[in-house]
Amino acid sequence: MDATVAIASSDDLKCTSSVHDIMADKPAFGSRFLIDESQVWTQNAWDHVPPPDDQDEIIAASLTKQRAAPVPEDDKLKYNQKPAKFWDNFYKNNASNFFRDRKWLHNEFPELVASTRADAGPVTIAEIGCGAGNSVFPLLSSNQNPQLSLLAYDYAHHAVKLVQNNSLYVAPPIGKIHAEPWDLSSANLPPGVEPGTIDIVVMVFVFSALHPDEWRQAILNIHTMLKPGGRVMFRDYGRYDLTQLRFKAGRLLEDNFYIRGDKTRVYFFELDELSLLFTGSAVPDGAHRLTTSTLVEDDTQPTTTSSGPVHPSLPLSYDPPHPLFSTDQLGVDRRLIVNRKRQIKMYRVWIQGKFIKL
Repeated sequence: MDATVAIASSDDLKCTSSVHDIMADKPAFGSRFLIDESQVWTQNAWDHVPPPDDQDEIIAASLTKQRAAPVPEDDKLKYNQKPAKFWDNFYKNNASNFFRDRKWLHNEFPELVASTRADAGPVTIAEIGCGAGNSVFPLLSSNQNPQLSLLAYDYAHHAVKLVQNNSLYVAPPIGKIHAEPWDLSSANLPPGVEPGTIDIVVMVFVFSALHPDEWRQAILNIHTMLKPGGRVMFRDYGRYDLTQLRFKAGRLLEDNFYIRGDKTRVYFFELDELSLLFTGSAVPDGAHRLTTSTLVEDDTQPTTTSSGPVHPSLPLSYDPPHPLFSTDQLGVDRRLIVNRKRQIKMYRVWIQGKFIKL
């Protein structure tokens, strides 16, 4: 095999994070680098691949079309009044077949894996936006910690029913699990959860479903339920991800916020927005922002794209005031997904953060 081609051929062989942290000069060792463009069709995914040269033109053309035909004002009110209803319909229609179990969690969030070890001691993990349990059940199935308590919340009642009907939920082999409906943006914590009692909060593709007006209360709830030193594990859609650029007319609710065909909502984040939400400050000067690189030699300078505009509501004010969290990790997972049969390249962008309650 060509020495310049990444040796990992699938996610099953991958054992490192795909996220390039903003404070790191280079992505994690072990990433699947595409060095030789002629090898692009040899595997299904490549990490830290910069967008094509004409990406700015692609973005501008897509946004122009979307802004020319946004969602009508009357429909915006309908979609924003009861968003849980549309997610409930989603899970009724798709049951548990839509999302695969998130087996990549051990790479991106090793803190979760550490909590499942036999000697980890008492640990309480709350997954918010649990869906059909695609994060909690992989943890529960591998758990060796008898003192692990998993809490699973979703504002879609049917999603919670799917979790509660799972055989692992009915008879967990080791540890405990409890699931019930709860809205992250509500004014109260989940029933039975006291302030300062949660060790880790997991939010995977959850915050993007909230309206920006709901962000403040959601952050306050997370901060309140966590213990001092408690951690947030966050992953969501990044700005100008392929799915954002593919939205057609009649889908734009407001800048970077869309309605899907199934009427569920989705926001596409900038790293600065995530930093402002949790810490009250933008990404520090000198950080690598949305940094990607196709080369890994010591003298190679990464290719950097500047951060886009943040939502006008940011930074938000809180009581207690910022900073509510410190940043343990903040980075971008910029990945090239390849359809080898159809010879199609798909440029995906996800953002990931780990935050510690102060």
